[in-house]
Amino acid sequence: MNKLQWKPSTILNPVPCVLVSCVDNSGKPNIITVAWAGTINSDPPMLSVSIRKERFSHGLIKDKGQFVVNLTTEKLAFATDYCGVKSGRDIDKFKEMKLTAVKASIVDVPLIMESPINIECVVKQIIELGSHDMFVAEIVAVNVDENLLNEKGKMCLERAGLICYSHGEYWSLKKSLGYFGYSITKKKNLKRNRK
Repeated sequence: MNKLQWKPSTILNPVPCVLVSCVDNSGKPNIITVAWAGTINSDPPMLSVSIRKERFSHGLIKDKGQFVVNLTTEKLAFATDYCGVKSGRDIDKFKEMKLTAVKASIVDVPLIMESPINIECVVKQIIELGSHDMFVAEIVAVNVDENLLNEKGKMCLERAGLICYSHGEYWSLKKSLGYFGYSITKKKNLKRNRK
């Protein structure tokens, strides 16, 4: 098979698509969909989101220094797309998408109740990259829907119906192909470890 050489591009796929909630100086909430987000550190727990400078939410997050990453699901796919193509300068996305803004546990930015997991973040650094600025943030709290926990208290994220974004389309995540370390687990332990 031959390989074609393409020009450098943002071809890394799939990526998470998340709803990032933020607020203006008067406390009015907004939502922006972000596909360029990722975990960047474990101790302290940190993540980053990259946002174009001209986006309305860019200024809100820069001014407030806080935001919430709300994971998206199959049920939230329409709202995820809508919040990525409409500007909060013009509309109230919470109202238009019938989403519920809920007080966060630590940051002064609302969570999206309909999201199964909400990650509260405090900006530690803003890195200017060119078309986008990367907001490097510390995770100060995580809020999890209790129905994602099994009877032993283990989080079963597969119950959430999470989605991702790949090359211009939203995709569901339906089937587990293995768990971390399964390639070196002894065959007799594979069945036990999948429980």
